[in-house]
Order: sequence, then structure tokens, then C-alpha cells
Amino acid sequence: MQKFLIIAGAALLTIGLLWPWIEKLGLGRLPGDIAVEKEGFSLYFPVVTSIIVSVVLSLLFWLFRK
Repeated sequence: MQKFLIIAGAALLTIGLLWPWIEKLGLGRLPGDIAVEKEGFSLYFPVVTSIIVSVVLSLLFWLFRK
């Protein structure tokens, strides 16, 4: 469990540091992501971005498991 938490923390840190470049690739505001903006309220739910990230991570875990 400790090893997993360290790896997950390092991955989150890396993604956070690389986020300006990741945004330039188009992740984060894809068609299908839900964005609601009203006066005094905003909601952003990245549905399509979450699906893409999930598929990529699933493929990576599947490749590294073998």
C-alpha cells in the first residue's frame, strides 16, 4: 500500500507540473465535457476527458502487467 501511495503521489505531482503542456494538447475542454456557467456559479464535469484518461491508463496498466 505504501508503494502504491508513493507512486500515485509522484504521478499526480508529475501531471500537475506538466498540466500547462497537457492543456495545449486539448485535454480538459473536449466536446462532450459538461460546462455550466451561471451568475455566481460554475460547474465543469470532464466526461469525455475522464473516459480518455481511463482508457489510456487501462492500456498502460495492461501493458505493464504482462
